[in-house]
Amino acid sequence: MKIFFRNIHLYLSLASGLVIAIVCFTGGVLVFEKELEQAWHPERYFVTPPPAADAAVRQPLSQLTAAVQAAKPGARITGLKVYADPTRTVEFSLAGSPEGGKQAAAKTAQPAEGKAAKGGEKKGGKGGEKKGGKEGKGGGRGPTVFVNPYTAAVTGELNYRDTFFYTMMALHRGMVGGEIGKLVVGVSTIMFLLIIGTGLVLWWPVSRQAVRQRLNVKWDGSWKRLNHDLHIVLGFYASLLLFVFAFTGLAWSFEWFNKGIYAVTNSSMERPEPPVSVAPIAAPGTVGFSADAALMRARELAPQSAFYTLQLPKDSTASLKLATLRPGASYENATDETYLDQYSGQVVGAQTYEQRSLGQRARGLFKPVHTGAIWDWPGKVVSLVACLLGFTFPITGTILWLNRLKKARKKQAKQLVA
Repeated sequence: MKIFFRNIHLYLSLASGLVIAIVCFTGGVLVFEKELEQAWHPERYFVTPPPAADAAVRQPLSQLTAAVQAAKPGARITGLKVYADPTRTVEFSLAGSPEGGKQAAAKTAQPAEGKAAKGGEKKGGKGGEKKGGKEGKGGGRGPTVFVNPYTAAVTGELNYRDTFFYTMMALHRGMVGGEIGKLVVGVSTIMFLLIIGTGLVLWWPVSRQAVRQRLNVKWDGSWKRLNHDLHIVLGFYASLLLFVFAFTGLAWSFEWFNKGIYAVTNSSMERPEPPVSVAPIAAPGTVGFSADAALMRARELAPQSAFYTLQLPKDSTASLKLATLRPGASYENATDETYLDQYSGQVVGAQTYEQRSLGQRARGLFKPVHTGAIWDWPGKVVSLVACLLGFTFPITGTILWLNRLKKARKKQAKQLVA
């Protein structure tokens, strides 16, 4: 029976090994994407607050908005993010040009997070990245502009598609090959799950005496024995994590997998339409509810929030969306959402994280589990190690296979001579 499992393990590995190695390596790079990006460009993300910094010494959002509009004439601001941390800059999201959106959509449409995207979890890639060409009424995802909240100075700009990490993400998901590339990664991921399963069957010791051998690497052994142990012993230790990473990764490759999550949890993929704003009849030209007033309302509703995200109305009937993150939230997108009438500032709708459907909450956990972020720094470190080991297994496995072929040929040659 083990010969059958060994053949399945071998041929699936030969068919998908290169793709698995690339996916594991790029996945390891992406684990600390946020931390590395901030370390490489600290001026974008961090400022030195003045003494006794508090909300009173911050510039109003209207002043920060004016600074962004001066730096990016003609750009449309779609939203902004204000952190409770006094050392963080304010982030302004801009809409891309219609041409940029069309090119982005043609080049690589990011996989769906499930159609739960009508109000909060947009279609997108790495946890909430919006799909190209769906920003507002036409434009793709534009740059993010960072502004010092105390001086209103623009400290930097980020165009995600121009970054090293976007290249890694595109490789990780097979987006460089378009729909065919994403399919290849998805099929290889399914193969990887089978490889891990058959690998555990092959690892299982036949006797108690063999347990110690299967759990310890013989570092002082020959290079063949060391390669054997690096593949089999470390493969056992990494198998559970790699299985979880591969399983959750299917959500970015196959829409049927996303639909399955909602089917299993008996949840609808559609989120309710955001409530609308009602323009004053007597004064149709009335200026809308300001971002400063919206931020003040957000701080009243959630004074302990780690950050406040304001998604500005896309048109004259849309509402203004506030997203707040409670202290101790399990992951960054586990936000509470409130909708304000853009003219009066009245609350016209709200949904806490707990009020999301079971399917939406389960799907939302996939990214933090996939990256290890749900366990904070220790989880990310363990995830990085598991990804790097996953990168080595196709290499050590190929060497193991070639050594066995060589051994079998020698044995066959001796039998012929005899």
